[in-house]
Amino acid sequence: MKVKTKSKKVNKAWLNDHLTDPYVRMAKKDGFRARAAYKLKEIDESLNLIKPGQLVIDLGAVPGAWSQYVRRKFAPKDAGVGGAAVGELNGAIIALDILEFDPIEGVQFIQGDFREDAVLAQLDAMVGGRPVDVVVSDMAPNLSGIESSDAARIEHLVELAVEFSMAHLKAEGALVCKVFHGSGYSQLVELFKKSFRVVKPIKPKASRDKSSETFLVGIGPKNR
Repeated sequence: MKVKTKSKKVNKAWLNDHLTDPYVRMAKKDGFRARAAYKLKEIDESLNLIKPGQLVIDLGAVPGAWSQYVRRKFAPKDAGVGGAAVGELNGAIIALDILEFDPIEGVQFIQGDFREDAVLAQLDAMVGGRPVDVVVSDMAPNLSGIESSDAARIEHLVELAVEFSMAHLKAEGALVCKVFHGSGYSQLVELFKKSFRVVKPIKPKASRDKSSETFLVGIGPKNR
């Protein structure tokens, strides 16, 4: 009984935090599928990464808030009203996730596991040799609670995102990648520093204070 009571208290506290969260309210008002849109918005506005006419890859795209944000950046100013912008689109967005994705007009989607070669081949085919401007990755594994195991899973996804970015980004292209403070974090910072000319860690205001998540931004792959 004690365990159930504690669980109920935790769930009630989370629900209260969620319902009173200003970013949750803003997302509802602005028509975004999740508060995560404001994390990318803050990163983008501080570094000026996403511009009309680009090709952007959205990894770990579900529920679609980041693709929505990019879609609005690519839409004519008078079209970006409520939900995902519709109509004319100046740019291209390819989204990928292991989960099902509720369609967004103008966003191409691949459902599959980014760790699988066949899924990567699908993504490569959809890119079609075009140089990529920005890769954004909100990917995170299912966590087991075992720190060393979870750190290894997170590191593997980040390494794959970096590897993909190094193969596809333009000389001035950028990767935005979710990581977590804790075991393995310093190694991922070093990986970014080895791979990109400019590296910036950013903890957006929309990231919850209790969360260990942060974002690493790499600009300008060194192999270009």
